Amino acid sequence: MRYPVEMIVELLSSAMTTDEVLIDCSDLERDDVLAALEFAAMATRTRSIIQINAA
Repeated sequence: MRYPVEMIVELLSSAMTTDEVLIDCSDLERDDVLAALEFAAMATRTRSIIQINAA
């Protein structure tokens, strides 16, 4: 079964521990949770910062 990254991150952000997520989603492994976090970090990474001066 596939779980959306959003769901895994949401569970962790609601104060569930990794172990609790693994119990609720018994077909996931610890590496799957870590991979979801890695993907979320990559997807939200800022490539560059552009300073905008107010006129």
